[in-house]
Amino acid sequence: MPEQPLFTIGYEGATPDRLIESLREAGVTTLVDVRELANSRRPGFAKRALSQSLEAAGIGYRHMRALGTPAEGRAAVRAGRYGEMRRIFGARLAGTEAQAALGDLAASARAGRVCLLCLERDPAQCHRTLVAEAVASHGGFAIVHLSAAGALPA
Repeated sequence: MPEQPLFTIGYEGATPDRLIESLREAGVTTLVDVRELANSRRPGFAKRALSQSLEAAGIGYRHMRALGTPAEGRAAVRAGRYGEMRRIFGARLAGTEAQAALGDLAASARAGRVCLLCLERDPAQCHRTLVAEAVASHGGFAIVHLSAAGALPA
């Protein structure tokens, strides 16, 4: 049986319209927001505005706060300390609430075409890749990184 794609996307450098266009091109049915705090200074990317735009485009929206990076992990990313972010987020991911959310996410991804959303354009520098890898480690998923702001970095 072929693997189900599990998409990820970052909105850094993108517009809401371009994000939705990328999701449509990939056939995504549900966007799962894995930011701990689903707000943004960028117009159109806060939880309410984003969920409304997605709904109008026929794409579902879910916020899974338990799969977000805690404040100290976000601070590590801003400082360029990606190894530290991975350690901090790894501890979060091992927790009971995050494990339950991962199970829920895996079930959703088996039922439809799901895409994980966070800010960072480069998936190698974002915790959404760690979330996707945790889901894919149970088998049956192929991780596909989408871009809403042009080509992904090499």
